[in-house]
Amino acid sequence: MKVKLLKDVSKSELAEIKKMVGEAFITNELFHEFGDMSDRKELVMKYMDIYTDYVYESKALYVTEDHKGAVGFVHSKKAPVYPQMKMLFRLLKVIPFKTLKRYMSHIKQISDSNKQYAIKPHIDILFVCVDKEYQGKGYARYLVEAAKKYAESEKVPLLFDTDMKQYAQIYQHYGCELYNQTLASNGVTRYNLVWKKEM
Repeated sequence: MKVKLLKDVSKSELAEIKKMVGEAFITNELFHEFGDMSDRKELVMKYMDIYTDYVYESKALYVTEDHKGAVGFVHSKKAPVYPQMKMLFRLLKVIPFKTLKRYMSHIKQISDSNKQYAIKPHIDILFVCVDKEYQGKGYARYLVEAAKKYAESEKVPLLFDTDMKQYAQIYQHYGCELYNQTLASNGVTRYNLVWKKEM
């Protein structure tokens, strides 16, 4: 299964990918501060729509040939600034201030959890996402392998940050090392993992 950089796609094609990514993140504990599952759905979909635009505009969005799996990854020294600033501005317009304030408070608590590796050049995994109808068919492994190859070519570690224990376990199954866990005040644990060629 080939994984390639997504570029020059139609708005409708990108919209389908954004929908897939958004739906995958509704249950993610990253969005604990957005409310319970029923309350958070609309906000998470809006957030991930904007975030996926950011990843695409950063030339960091990779997909399987059938667009049923997507992974975002970027080199820490090559991440463009403008798409990030644009994303933040758009989020301020659509996410209620109180919700965003609680969310950013959570992010602040876990922002340094990966500093053991993040202080040096590395590749950041932005997300790994598989269409719910295609999960369990090896897509995630292909997506992670594509990121590993890029990290290997750049001779830097590949970092994974997740707030979902089951995802941390999956990444460990793919050869990553769990090197840190941080419990935030809202009860959500951030798991930090790394993959290095010599592991």
